[in-house]
Amino acid sequence: MTLIIGLTGGIGCGKSTVSAFFAQLNIPVVDADLAARLVVSKGQPALKQISQHFGEQIIINGELDRAGLREIIFQDESEKQWLNNLLHPLIRAEMLKQLSMAGGAYVLLEAPLLFENKLDILTDYDLVVDVNPQLQLERASSRDGVSVQNIKAIMDSQIDREQRLKQADFVIDNNNCSLETLKRSVIDLDKQFRLLKKRLN
Repeated sequence: MTLIIGLTGGIGCGKSTVSAFFAQLNIPVVDADLAARLVVSKGQPALKQISQHFGEQIIINGELDRAGLREIIFQDESEKQWLNNLLHPLIRAEMLKQLSMAGGAYVLLEAPLLFENKLDILTDYDLVVDVNPQLQLERASSRDGVSVQNIKAIMDSQIDREQRLKQADFVIDNNNCSLETLKRSVIDLDKQFRLLKKRLN
């Protein structure tokens, strides 16, 4: 039986850095964002359905215009719902396929919307990378070159910090963490997860 650890946190919290540290320890990572990109990549049936629904201008050189699509769905809840209904089952199927193929002591399922999209039903334990909302805004807007207003809209679409922490089995506090401290936290958690895996066997 594969032990699946959910990895999540709000935008700008440092999930990707944490995930990369686990990968350095040879832990396989299934990334929900990459699965989402895969199901709408060039030639995929979902891309054709999106083009038929939103118009051909949403495809540029055979690829999905993500920024254009994001703008549409953030302004129209019904369009967002249509897209979710199309993509969520496809993304879930892709993630399940990748999880079933993963080896290693355990596997990470990295998903920004782990709790929002109820992906935690696929996981055994959940790890939250936590930072305060002000720091989220600063990090995400400087990193992504996206306006503070857009970052706030993304944060509003995610569950709040309190709810996320309530649902966590493990938490990494990344508020004032150096990379070295963050890496040590990952190494400590890796030991705990390996012990949990042994108990399952």
